[in-house]
Amino acid sequence: MPAYIIAFIDVTDSERYAQYMQLTPAAIAQYGGKFIVRGGENLTLEGPPENRRIVVLEFPTFEQAKTFFDSPEYRHAKSFREGAARASFILVNGSASPIST
Repeated sequence: MPAYIIAFIDVTDSERYAQYMQLTPAAIAQYGGKFIVRGGENLTLEGPPENRRIVVLEFPTFEQAKTFFDSPEYRHAKSFREGAARASFILVNGSASPIST
């Protein structure tokens, strides 16, 4: 069953954050992940306006996502994000089959 890491990021130092952005794709791919959303335009449809950068990563399993997040490769990349952004990350299981209403 796929799992997703969803991040809400408020970038405070774009130059330093750019270094983080250069390092993360290889670390994500190494653990079987891929970008589903990587910033871009968003529109708040309900609730308070969301102005943070939104990133969604997909991994084959919950465990692979956890392994990625705790990996030495990502810890190295994350060191460039520290001091360059405030972020919230959540990990959630996806659905094994289409969701019916």
